[in-house]
Amino acid sequence: MRVFARKGFHATRVSEVAKAAGVADGTIYLYFKSKDALLVSLFEHRVERLLSFLESELPRCEGAANKLKRVIEIQLGLLEGERDLAEVVTVILRQSTKLMKEYAAPKFSAYLDAIARVVAEGQASGELRQDVAPHLAARAIFGALDGIAMTWALGKADRGGLAWASGQLVEIVLHGLQPPR
Repeated sequence: MRVFARKGFHATRVSEVAKAAGVADGTIYLYFKSKDALLVSLFEHRVERLLSFLESELPRCEGAANKLKRVIEIQLGLLEGERDLAEVVTVILRQSTKLMKEYAAPKFSAYLDAIARVVAEGQASGELRQDVAPHLAARAIFGALDGIAMTWALGKADRGGLAWASGQLVEIVLHGLQPPR
């Protein structure tokens, strides 16, 4: 993670990753077919962590609004204090054509499905508006989270950091940009 964050995807050599991991160059290839595969595995590991947290946390929340709030808090909270991770999953990953083609990998789709289910449940209960496609809402929420994380990773975040941004995004998602009535 640190090598990719420091040098960028294209400038990083597998030998540098091996050295940082304290293993021989060839050892990396025992686990990963390529540098792209290594990068994809970092992304998938992050998505697995998100899914694990969502599976344990969402059942504890009541209502779609609280569940969406928790999704946002979890995704940004997992990055807090891990700027290298944020940079790799938001900036460096985009430098890999292979990853971008595999962006709809099953684990990522499962993550979007989890968000879409929360939206659909909220629509069914009447808590959320019904004229928005749940998967489109899920992709929009993920896109916003990704943009916030990328801005933070690049050191250009708005005033209050990720916790503050989390609260702001919850307000935008649940209430839009219209002034309160």
